[in-house]
Amino acid sequence: MGIRERLSGNEAVATAMKQINPDVVAAFPITPSTEIPQYFSTFVSNGQVDTNFVAVESEHSAMSACIGSESAGARTMTATSANGLSLMWEMIYIASSLRLPIVMSLVNRAVSGPLNIHNDHSDAMGARDSGWIQLFSENNQEAYDNTIMANRIAEHKDVQLPLMVCQDGFITSHSIENIELIEDDKVKNFVGTYNPEHYLLDKENPIAVGPLDLQAYLFEHKTQQAIAMKNAKKVILEVSEEFEKMTGRKYGLFEEYKLDDAEYVIICMNSTAGTAKATADELRNEGIKAGVLKVRVFRPFPGEEIAKAVSKAKAIAVLDKADSLNGQGGALYEDVVSGMYNEKLSIPTVNYVYGIGGRDTTTKDIRTVYNDLMKLEDKPANPYRYLGLRGDK
Repeated sequence: MGIRERLSGNEAVATAMKQINPDVVAAFPITPSTEIPQYFSTFVSNGQVDTNFVAVESEHSAMSACIGSESAGARTMTATSANGLSLMWEMIYIASSLRLPIVMSLVNRAVSGPLNIHNDHSDAMGARDSGWIQLFSENNQEAYDNTIMANRIAEHKDVQLPLMVCQDGFITSHSIENIELIEDDKVKNFVGTYNPEHYLLDKENPIAVGPLDLQAYLFEHKTQQAIAMKNAKKVILEVSEEFEKMTGRKYGLFEEYKLDDAEYVIICMNSTAGTAKATADELRNEGIKAGVLKVRVFRPFPGEEIAKAVSKAKAIAVLDKADSLNGQGGALYEDVVSGMYNEKLSIPTVNYVYGIGGRDTTTKDIRTVYNDLMKLEDKPANPYRYLGLRGDK
């Protein structure tokens, strides 16, 4: 039996980290992720974990310390948000290129400027091609569960890539919800002991970390990263299946909500999925076949699987909580339609950029999307749209 508790999303992640008891946590505070290292540092000072907590002077230094400790063979975790991730920019690419399975909690927040401390997905979307696995969490329970699974996925011999667990800043990070925790001993057994094959402190097998990598080898090394990212899809499903056996909670690459017979489908990520599900329920009561596909795994992107899941829909809306500023749609939209194209699937599909800088998105807003889908033509005149924008007609 699990342990019933009431925790915020940040507390839930910190609790998962306590149960994992990593060797090193290096972090620098930034809103709205500050509470995670704050709570965790309390666990350290209370002797509830034996983690080496490294307080640094910036997020760049935090990721640098994570790279150093993980290279030395230590299981390492951290947390950040928005501008903090931006300051790590150089180092997040180095972490993935060195194939270091660092786990980071990314509490999603708008990236400056102008300065905004509230939620959108511009930080995660900016790092989407940096070589990090990205898991998204609808609620506090999922933030906790994804964190428990993260090390198993990242450290797998066929993957060896860093991983970020995303949740919506303030919306879930600071909201208290009922949550079911796993017993400490079960978490310990599930996560297991970290035994890296290659690490700097192995004096019997000396290695170099971060050497110069020019024309002769860089292409091949980047291809190895790409192969590892593809491998991660299978590993994520395997770890999720084992997690379900332990907890009864089922996770896949995405969640299908009333999708079997859905004619009008919204695809979205993180906490917005809850709002979309509530709206779909309302419409179902009115006889409208509405459905939701909630993306859990954004990197590696399950394009083929999503295309198959929505293949019976009459019209699709993809909701992006970040604007790619490219005139062609947000990142999630681009990946979804690419997957559909590769599967030769032609369904009218539109993109809505929404919620920028923490703008509220209500069931009323989501209902307007479904209403638009019911009127959508085969070739939408304006597939790139905004939702909830003041003055937008």
